[in-house]
Parts: sequence; structure tokens; C-alpha cells
Amino acid sequence: MLKTTMLNPVHRALGARMVDFGGWDMPLHYGSQIEEHHCVRRDCAMFDVSHMLAIDVRGADSRAFLSYALANNVARLQQRGKALYSCLLNAAGGVLDDLIVYFLDENWFRLVVNAGTADKDYAWLSALLAERAPQVRLKARRDLAIIAVQGPNARAQVYKALPGSEDATSGLTYFSAAFMGECMLARTGYTGEDGFEILLPAAHAAALWQKLHEAGVAAAGLGARDTLRLEAGMNLYGQDMDDSTTPFETGLAWTVDMGAGRDFVGRSALALACPERHAVGLVLLDKGVMRSHQRVATPLGAGEITSGGFAPTLARSIALARVPTAVVPGAEVQVEVRGHALRTRVVQPPFVRRGRIMVEL
Repeated sequence: MLKTTMLNPVHRALGARMVDFGGWDMPLHYGSQIEEHHCVRRDCAMFDVSHMLAIDVRGADSRAFLSYALANNVARLQQRGKALYSCLLNAAGGVLDDLIVYFLDENWFRLVVNAGTADKDYAWLSALLAERAPQVRLKARRDLAIIAVQGPNARAQVYKALPGSEDATSGLTYFSAAFMGECMLARTGYTGEDGFEILLPAAHAAALWQKLHEAGVAAAGLGARDTLRLEAGMNLYGQDMDDSTTPFETGLAWTVDMGAGRDFVGRSALALACPERHAVGLVLLDKGVMRSHQRVATPLGAGEITSGGFAPTLARSIALARVPTAVVPGAEVQVEVRGHALRTRVVQPPFVRRGRIMVEL
């Protein structure tokens, strides 16, 4: 039986097309995926992302534990509410998951991990705790829902729907969070636009969704979320990275802090790594649509698309791919689409950020 979020009845009442997403019954779209995509780029829309899991890490040694568990360095988190994007690695340097960690106080950090890896992540972290910091406690917060409101008008609409939120988040910078009672408002997202990811008690999620709806915020599904994150050049776990690839191969080297004096899981393997492939963006110059697993032909060797599709903002197909490291932005390569070799330009993601097209078409 598929798992459901607290908002499942709301999605069905809105006529959403529901799909099996990694064992969760989730809305793909509410009528038009393209319209939902444009709504986020031009105005704002809301997503139910309650299938993702918040994990609270508590105890006096929480910072030291996360310093070892994560590839990025939590020492950078000094201001309450600040967040950091990081990979969770195995001993070989492979990516077990990508996540966000929030510093809430010296004895309390909060991780938000992907739905498909949540159980694996929790088990991995629990095993590390038993080995290194048994006094630190983990708590899976399945009692929390997460609603993401994204787009240039997202914050204004949240302020309208949630009285007091403007004061609570006054001066809040990107990749930071603030609390308003039991509600955590994080200025983060997976779309390349501004907005909030709101974590709140699951029992209150339907009421907040309704208030946002009454404020004029449209509902958007997983289909638009995927095209938005692709345009923003953001990786999808299981497609653009997994436990067989390192951050150096997947465009996430910037999330790894190899600074002296800190050991972390996977560090020794990464120190010896000499990747033969790296991640790039592709813009299709011919007609067609690029998809994952299609072959990329270059004069320097073959590569493969990891994520691809039609980009509504650019009105053409784009992709993320792993190609030989000598293939750099500006090069022209070919992608095999339905038996045809199509011309494609290599670019540096993101393709779109804050509504602006960032690459040459």
C-alpha cells in the first residue's frame, strides 16, 4: 500500500493526477504541468513535500558528530537558523543522499533528507551514532508536514496567509530559517526561485494549505517541481547521483570541505579520487527532447545524460550529463535521440535562476 501525506485528501479534492512516487501517493499535476511551472517562475505556487523527512539531531556532541557524518563543514553554521547543503557519503566517497542541515542551537540540528532515502539515511546515521556518539539522539519527525511556497511573489503570499510570519522572518537571508511557534520557515527551495519551505505540525497542514489557496497561491505537483529543478541545475538523487558516484563527478565538489583538521566519512577515498567524468549542462540545438540514459558523443569520449527533458522557460530541451572531464562549456557535442545524432551545446548550469535565463541558447 502506498504511503500518503496529511494533504492527500486535499490533492484528490483538487482533482490532482496522483502517481506512485517512490512508494508515496503524490500529485503529479493539477491539470497542466506547464502552467504550474510558469506560475512558479512568474508568480508563485505551493508544493506538498511532506514525503521528505526531517530528522532532529540532539545532544551536546551533535556538532562534532555531524562534522564527521557530513562532507560539508557544519563549523560554518554559527548563527541560529543558518542552513548548509551537504552530501552524506559512504566510505568510498559515494553519495548516499544530499540534504540540508539547519543549526537551531548547540544541542539541536535539523536535517531534511529525501523521501526515497529517508529510511536508509536514518539507519546509516544511527549506526554512525552507535559507533562514535551514542549520547547523541536522533528523532525522525514524521509528525511534521512540509509545504514549499516558491516563486517571486512567494514570500508576500506567505505573509498574507500566515499572520506574524513577516515579523518572524524579518531580515531572514537565503538558506536560513526562523521559527514562529511550532512552525519553521526556511528560505530554501528546489526551484531556483525565492520562497519558503514551511515545516509545521502535520495536523495543521491542511489549514495552512487552505489559507495559502485563499491568498491566491496555486497548487503545483511533482511534474513542475522536476522541470523547475532541472532548469535550476539541481541534482535529483537516484538520477544525477547515487552511492556509486562521488560529489566530484556530479557537480557537487563545492559541497565538500577538504580543509585540514577535519575527518569525515568518505574523506580518505575522495583524497585519492581522480574522476574521469564530470557533470555539465546541455542545451539541445536541434528539435527533440533529451532524456536520462541517452548517450552523449564527444570527440573526447562518450558520456551519458542523467536528467533531461523539455524546459518550459527556455522553450527547448535541456539536460544534465556526465561527460569526460576534458569536455567543457562551449563545446558542441551530439546526443543520440531515437536513433538520430542531435547537436547539443555544453553549458555551465544553472540554466535559469530567479526567472532569468543564464545560458546561451
